[in-house]
Amino acid sequence: MALSLTYKKPSLKGSIQVPGDKSISHRAIMFGSMATGTTIVEGFLMGDDCLSTISCFKKLGVKIEITDKIVTIQSEGEDSWKEPSEVLDTGNSGTTTRLMLGLLAGTGFHSVLAGDESIAKRPMKRIINPLREMGADIRGREDGQYTPLAVQGTGLKAIDYTLPVASAQVKSAILLAALKAEGKTVIHEPIASRDHTEIMLEHFGATITREDDLIKLEGGQKLTAAHVQVPGDISSAAFMIGATLITEGSKVTLKNVGINPTRTGILDVVEQMGGIIEIEENDTQGERSADLTISSSGLKGIEIGGELIPRLIDEIPLIALIATQAQGMTVIKDAEELRVKETDRIAAVVKELSKMGADIEATEDGMIIHGPTVLTGAEMTSYGDHRLGMTAAIGALVASGEVVIDDPECISISYPTFFEQLNLLTNRLS
Repeated sequence: MALSLTYKKPSLKGSIQVPGDKSISHRAIMFGSMATGTTIVEGFLMGDDCLSTISCFKKLGVKIEITDKIVTIQSEGEDSWKEPSEVLDTGNSGTTTRLMLGLLAGTGFHSVLAGDESIAKRPMKRIINPLREMGADIRGREDGQYTPLAVQGTGLKAIDYTLPVASAQVKSAILLAALKAEGKTVIHEPIASRDHTEIMLEHFGATITREDDLIKLEGGQKLTAAHVQVPGDISSAAFMIGATLITEGSKVTLKNVGINPTRTGILDVVEQMGGIIEIEENDTQGERSADLTISSSGLKGIEIGGELIPRLIDEIPLIALIATQAQGMTVIKDAEELRVKETDRIAAVVKELSKMGADIEATEDGMIIHGPTVLTGAEMTSYGDHRLGMTAAIGALVASGEVVIDDPECISISYPTFFEQLNLLTNRLS
C-alpha cells in the first residue's frame, strides 16, 4: 500500500535511539550459533533481514529465543548443526546469503540457500570463486552466479587471496570458511572495508592478525559464547542526520550510534559539506559508539570517491538527496558497487530524485548533482529497496506538495521504527 507524505516547513527536534546495527546484528547471530555456550545479544535489530538470519540458524538446529530486543542463543558449536530439511530462506538479505555460503561450505552436510526475487538477481560469483579455491562445492544458476545455491559441505583448505575490490561480504565469507579450513588463510585488501567480522572474531575468542592490508586467520579455531551489545546502526542514523541537516531550525541527538571507522564516511562527508555535527564518544568495549548531535546547516557541494566510498556505500542515496540542497556541484564517483545492490541504485536514485525536480545525472560509476534545487511532490518508486524508500521519505520533508511512496513496508528491512521516529522528531505523533 502506498504512503502519502506532506510536510509544511518542518523542523526536527528531540533525541532518539536508532535501531541496532544491521551488520553487527547479523554477525552476532552467526557467531553465537558457531560458538559453544550461551550468547546474549542486546540491542539486536528486529528487522526483516536479521530475522531471516535467525530463521536460517533455527533450521540448522540452533536454539534461539527472542525477548524484546534481547536474543539468547544456545549452541554446542557449529559441529552440532544439523542438515536442514528445507531450503534456508534468506529473504531480502544479501549479507545472510553471502556469509552463510562461507559458513556452510565447511560443514558435513548438504543445504540450499534461496531468497526473494531481489536476491535471485544479485551476483554471488565473487563470493563463490574464492570459496571454490578453498575446496567448496557450491552449485547454482549460471555456474553459481545466482540463487538458489546448493552447498555440499566438505573439507576446506586455506588460501592466500587478494580481493579484487573492497568488499566486507567477500572478506567475511572467506574468514568464516577459514575457521574450518586446514592451514592459515591470508587475505589482501586493496582498500579497508568494514571490519565487523574481524572485531567479532576476536570478541568470541579467535586469534586473528591484522597488519596494514593483510588479514591472517589460522583454521581449526573454536569460538566461545560471548555477550554482544549492538550499537545503533550508522546507516540508519544517516537518514535522520540528513533530515536534520536539510530542514531549517532543526537539532537532533542520536544516542549510542556505532562509529566504527570503516563505516563513518557519512560523518566525513557531512563535515566536508559544512554540516554541523557534534560527536560525544561513549566508553564501550569492542565496537565504538557515540552520541551524535546534528543541527540544520548550510551545505556546499563536494567530490566523493576513492577510499571514502566503501565507508559510505549504503548512504549514497541519502547523500545524493542532501546534495540537492547544497550550494554547487556534488560529484560521486568510484561507486560501481551500487549497481549490484538491492537494485541498480545509481539508476534508481537518479530516476527517482529527477521526479522531484533534482538536477542530477548518472555516470558509469556514480552521479553528478547540482544544487540547491527546490524539490516538488511526486510519486516515488522504492523498488522494494529500503534505502530508496527512506530517501524518498526524507525528500518529502523539503518538497513542496505531496510525496507518494509505493511499498513503504520495505523500510522495515533495516529500520522498522523509521516512520514512528520521524513523526516523533517532527512532532506529528497524535
